[in-house]
Amino acid sequence: MGYTTYSFQDVVAAFACPSVGSASSTGAGIGRITVDMTTEKTSHEVAADGKVMISKIPGENGTIAIEVQQTSALHKYLLRWYNYINNSSSAISVWASMVITISSNNLGDKTICTGVSPQKLAGRAYAAQGASVTWTLMAAEITES
Repeated sequence: MGYTTYSFQDVVAAFACPSVGSASSTGAGIGRITVDMTTEKTSHEVAADGKVMISKIPGENGTIAIEVQQTSALHKYLLRWYNYINNSSSAISVWASMVITISSNNLGDKTICTGVSPQKLAGRAYAAQGASVTWTLMAAEITES
């Protein structure tokens, strides 16, 4: 009987911004990473006689949702990055300069997200118990191999 295994500890997420530096994580403080392509790749146009014209639509943009513990080093890095690009006098030139690479040797895949910018600042939770926050980032291009 065959079986497969998966471990989030095998996933490496690397973040790099020329102006802020880099960070990487092998799951420490991260609860989940979700990468979603935004552009629908196909469109159907139906004529009055029922004929369908299929259009292939270009676009490799998407979103990356990163759920992290509010006390994690990665959350602190993302806050530092956000504050720098949002408040920098050169913000326009650095706004989408982040690159995120997510890889898993076990699964044999690699996702590279370029032109990354924040959709918004992650929400904050103040409570008796620590929590996770979610960063939603947008990427101009997402490639997978």
